[in-house]
Amino acid sequence: MSDLLERAELLGQLEGAWSACGKLVFIAGEAGVGKTSLVRAFAAGVEERVLEGACENLTTPTPLGPFLEIAVATGGELAARVAADDEPRHVALALVAELRRRAVVVLEDLQWADQATLDVLRVLGRRIDSTGALVLATYREDEVEAEHPLRVVLGELASAQGVTRLCVPRLSLEAVRALADPHGADAESIYRLTHGNAFYVTEILASGVGSLPETVRDAVLARVAGLGPGARQLLDVAALVPTRAELWLLRAVAGELLECLEPCFASGMLRAERDAVAFRHELARLALEEAVAPQRRQSLHAAVLTALAAPPIGAPDASRLAHHAEQADDTAALLEYASEAGRQAAIAGAHREAAAQYARALRHARALPEAKRAALLAAFAQEAQLVGLDDDAIEARRSAVTLYGALGDRTAEGLHLARLTVPCISIGLNAEAEEASREAIALLEQLPAGLELAEAYCAQAYMRMLGRDNAEGVFWGEKAVALARRFGDRELLSFGLNLIGASKMMGGEIEAGITNLLRSLEIAREDSLEQRIVSALSMLGTGLGEIFELERAERYLREHIAFAEEREIDPSYQQAWLALVHVYRGFWEEASELAHALLARHDAAITRISALIALGRVRTRRGDPGADAALDEALELARSGAHLQRLGHVHAARAESAWLAGDPGRAAAEARAAYPLAVEKRHPWFTGELAYWQRRAGESVDVPDWVAEPYRLQLAREARAAAHAWSSLLCPYEAARALAEAEDKDALLGALTAFDGVGARPAATLVRRELRGRGESVPRGLRPTTRANPADLTTRQVEVLRLVAQGLQNSEVAERLVLSRRTVDHHVSAILRKLDVRTRGEASARAIRLGLLEDR
Repeated sequence: MSDLLERAELLGQLEGAWSACGKLVFIAGEAGVGKTSLVRAFAAGVEERVLEGACENLTTPTPLGPFLEIAVATGGELAARVAADDEPRHVALALVAELRRRAVVVLEDLQWADQATLDVLRVLGRRIDSTGALVLATYREDEVEAEHPLRVVLGELASAQGVTRLCVPRLSLEAVRALADPHGADAESIYRLTHGNAFYVTEILASGVGSLPETVRDAVLARVAGLGPGARQLLDVAALVPTRAELWLLRAVAGELLECLEPCFASGMLRAERDAVAFRHELARLALEEAVAPQRRQSLHAAVLTALAAPPIGAPDASRLAHHAEQADDTAALLEYASEAGRQAAIAGAHREAAAQYARALRHARALPEAKRAALLAAFAQEAQLVGLDDDAIEARRSAVTLYGALGDRTAEGLHLARLTVPCISIGLNAEAEEASREAIALLEQLPAGLELAEAYCAQAYMRMLGRDNAEGVFWGEKAVALARRFGDRELLSFGLNLIGASKMMGGEIEAGITNLLRSLEIAREDSLEQRIVSALSMLGTGLGEIFELERAERYLREHIAFAEEREIDPSYQQAWLALVHVYRGFWEEASELAHALLARHDAAITRISALIALGRVRTRRGDPGADAALDEALELARSGAHLQRLGHVHAARAESAWLAGDPGRAAAEARAAYPLAVEKRHPWFTGELAYWQRRAGESVDVPDWVAEPYRLQLAREARAAAHAWSSLLCPYEAARALAEAEDKDALLGALTAFDGVGARPAATLVRRELRGRGESVPRGLRPTTRANPADLTTRQVEVLRLVAQGLQNSEVAERLVLSRRTVDHHVSAILRKLDVRTRGEASARAIRLGLLEDR
């Protein structure tokens, strides 16, 4: 059951208590956390009697309320005692006698229990170990304050022999994610709202994310309905202050109503936090906030705004002021505070917050002078671009360019034209990016040289680098660097060196390019230039990945992703490249999982293209369905940009897919489609792979001598040398594919073993066909020892799994089994895939359940 995620251990404890007999278990947890679901799931598996009673939330509770229901079910002495309103002690003794026959008794919501019910519990708790029963008594922990009568009973029975307690925790983020994924919902957002409260989570998912469910609103309002008017009004004020409301703030806004805090605590709505109060659940706050009448809500926000503008200690918080200014409909205050909050957030590296604050200001900026509105648009565009909101960034940047043009500020107009290039490229608007870059240079070169022109040169260098016009990329980068040095701007110096380095690396001057990129990174780190650090790490990771320097590529990609995520900068493109690196290193499960995650939450063209290629390659090589669909979408997205780095990659992947599907004509056509562009740009890797697929398809093709070494060797029919070259690059599949082109049987058998090891069914089928055609005996694939275990693991993989289950890392496994670290990496990847798990811990648990760790 989905609502019982993470409850297996609690169910096990209840089953243990039932087996032991004679137990009273108090089950605590906040409202909605899943106490009732837990108890019902347990009771559903009980074959003996289940007796149920519940307390009700009445102003004056019914005496012995839960035992009335139980007495109806049992009859006899207990029914007689309850019907006669007998003393609690006599009722309890009758209940103990009744429970000498095995039964499960469920008493729910003891936080509303009357005194007589609690007295029965006192007696029952001291005698429960003489019965054959299990009594499960639930209560809301958040409503049982220190002075609550139930708290006294709990204390008195703490040392009783048969009495224990359980606490039902909130769901973890992982459990919320498991519930949210089938709905395509944002688990992190739901978790932030609900803190893992099971009721709130399931109700939000059932009603559709984006609105507060009526069920939640009604539950919250019913819970506060019994409060006095003063406490209710105080809750209204607190509900308008997100996160927490300081006591001084409540005193300033609500005055004497602050004396009504205790009932708010007792209701379970609020909790104390040193010098402030906070709602136990954000959804409860939202429900109460919505219930405040609009006119009163606006006036209360205005009062909160006035108070926050002059705090007793410290400086005002611009972000909080902006929120309350917007709710109070105070436009002047909103523009002032939201702009300042955006500026502060950008400086602090909180780019999502910065973009949100600037967007808030822009919604109310029509009355601003054009120059101020243009500056606000430019600030928003910068932050939106950093967090991956490219469409919004482009729209804002276009508007800024128009405003600066109308104002006659040619320098600012040219600068923001140059800055329009990057977000346009991100979503495939290459023609607009090219036009903006050229127009910016033409405009700024008419003015006295300055840093704006240096930035325009950087934009053009970026365009040329992306187009793999490497000589031109170096040319424009050097022009930018010269101006940056002339004017002493280290940020533009870092950017220019970055672009020179990337162009040189793509042009074959690999070490010279890396030197420039590392110098760019060094400058950026020395001056704490966040955006330039991100750019340098990205160029190193993606550029090295494109030229199959995979180990170094992965290191820089991971460094980039960690740095970006910490600063709320979108790392999706680099994550997509990491998926591609995983593909070529043979970690297909990791590649597929990462690609799926990216495609589920990102629409940016450059991210989707790379993720789709990774997914298409994995599906192609495994023989899984859906490869063509992924690669069709990738090609459609890549066409608009017409860049080699997209088209070369896509057409190469499509050529491989066609070849393995037994369609050499289509394979050749796919390879031909991008081959002239690859040769024109002198790209050694794309040229090599596209030439290779044309040759495999039986076509004649002129191949330049500068193609990448592994492909040059394969095209020259030096199969073993090519396999060795691929192995040195950490590409096991490509190495096996090269080895399969050798003439001798041993090479073919070695390739077959490698293909079987990584699950490359189509390639393995082709090798088996070749062996049969030669009249050779063909291995069946999975060995008998592999088929003997339920996960189809080889003997070596079982050995590796046993060591992993002992907690050894891959390097330690390699040392123990006298294998290379790379070989162990491949074995672990295959083990995770075959066991259909994601982590080493999950693999160990699955192996125990399947009996794979037992001696055979």
